[in-house]
Amino acid sequence: MDNLLYILTYIAVTASAISGALEARKYNMDIVGATTTAFVTAFGGGTVRDLLLGRTPVFWLTSPWLVVIVFIVGAISFYRIDTISNNLLAIADAIGLGLFSILGATYALQLDLSPVVAVLMGVVTGIFGGVLRDLFCNRIPSVFRQNTELYATCSFIGTWVFIFLHWLNIDSFISAAIAATIIFILRIAAVRFKMTLPAPKIGKGV
Repeated sequence: MDNLLYILTYIAVTASAISGALEARKYNMDIVGATTTAFVTAFGGGTVRDLLLGRTPVFWLTSPWLVVIVFIVGAISFYRIDTISNNLLAIADAIGLGLFSILGATYALQLDLSPVVAVLMGVVTGIFGGVLRDLFCNRIPSVFRQNTELYATCSFIGTWVFIFLHWLNIDSFISAAIAATIIFILRIAAVRFKMTLPAPKIGKGV
């Protein structure tokens, strides 16, 4: 199980770092801004999770290669990916969302916390890096805006699937793969088909 978490962490961090660096380039940041945004996107959710769960030092402080990878991936994404498309950003973001959500839920379950708390930790881990990324790009985080494609909802649904599979004693790798894939597919579908949560209709004042 530890090896699985180790692998998932590296993949999630890499995908999120790409997402952060590409988003920073869209806003005409320099290399310092891009790598900083890659850093907070990759590590933000996991850091909040570890602090809430009392897991200190936080995960990236004990794995210095994660920091090296984030800076390398951030720099490569900034300088070498010449065509920035919404599809590329969505794919990188969806991968990070899916894997980080599962990691958050897994660590909570290891502490014998309730399923509700495990799902909460999954959602927090999955979305908080994106929240920080958007704040660094000087915009309201997309997860908080009306008429934004489903984001936290994808994490919420997929993490509950993971909890259910865990309850059925399904193999950890299979459970993680299924749940992360569901989150990924839901997020990509939400972006592709503009799937949003219902928003209240605000009438004009007299």
